[in-house]
Amino acid sequence: MNDWERRGRTIAVIGTGEMGSGVGARLREMGARVLTTLKGRSAASAQRVKRAELEVIDDEDGLVCAAGFILSIVPPGQASAVADRFRAALGRALEKPVFVECNAISPPTVKRIAASLSPSECPFIDAGIIGGPPPPGRIDKGPRIYASGPESKLLLGLRKYGLDIVVIDGPIGAASGLKMAYAGLTKGMIALGAAVVFGASREGLASALHDELARSQPNLLSLLEARVPDMFRKAYRWVDEMGEIAEFLGSAGAGATIYEGAARLYAQISADQERFGEQAESQRAVKTFLGS
Repeated sequence: MNDWERRGRTIAVIGTGEMGSGVGARLREMGARVLTTLKGRSAASAQRVKRAELEVIDDEDGLVCAAGFILSIVPPGQASAVADRFRAALGRALEKPVFVECNAISPPTVKRIAASLSPSECPFIDAGIIGGPPPPGRIDKGPRIYASGPESKLLLGLRKYGLDIVVIDGPIGAASGLKMAYAGLTKGMIALGAAVVFGASREGLASALHDELARSQPNLLSLLEARVPDMFRKAYRWVDEMGEIAEFLGSAGAGATIYEGAARLYAQISADQERFGEQAESQRAVKTFLGS
């Protein structure tokens, strides 16, 4: 095994939320050495790292020198900070790992991050993750990771560790743009549905709306029933993502203000959950709508 093959099987996952820890666990289960850092992370992150059996290296230079790939998988509002944190270590490294920007950010944001890391001369890949975290022991299940940019084919080497990777023909920004379009439809629809359910509930019409949807729009009702209740625990993570989608669309006339509104909605939902928990007005509205 040459040095690149050795380092190529060592992957650093920065960010150990549900997705990051899930991807890390899948890589480890399939034979990779998986590193992470817990510097500045929560106790919950530490528990996820322990469950996933990831190796912790809190020194940036040590992690950069050991890894063949660095996967940044954090909330979109933290993406630039991760690149800033590792920029100096990447610049000092004699052998450069591949930096893979996997976050839900707009093409302009990913291009800014790529430009900020360009002086380090590390290979850079734009990646967009679509789907939920890989479930343990189910190699047939997991998200698809789209990759773009001149170095994107390097990421195909991680297929052997159980990741579903597709290279799309396009520059840095193409994979992130696809992620923005997908999330704009899926999470945007959830925001729209939640807002209307809240409004109907305030007018005492939640049950009537539910019955009419069951009669005339059963597929739409099924989507709302499946996705809106699950949204509450994720709303805080979606605030910045809605802002990134607004930047992706670019102007008010192109629909950006729709997602600026969705960001405010998710921020309010998140604040209400933190303050009132299941007794929040939004939670009670959805329960009324669902008849539970």
